[in-house]
Amino acid sequence: MTNLTEKELLAINDLLDGESELVKKFQMLSNSTSDPELKQTFSNISQKHQQHFNAVYSKLQ
Repeated sequence: MTNLTEKELLAINDLLDGESELVKKFQMLSNSTSDPELKQTFSNISQKHQQHFNAVYSKLQ
């Protein structure tokens, strides 16, 4: 990966923080509902955000 500026690194860090928060929030929603359809939907959304996080993070390595 090419060298990133401090501003770019801060933006990526913000993106990763946001994705991490979304993973946690949708997992919490999935755990807190008894409706199976909602539980699955929230879990799927959480997994999608985890995939986004992992994809961005892997580019930094």
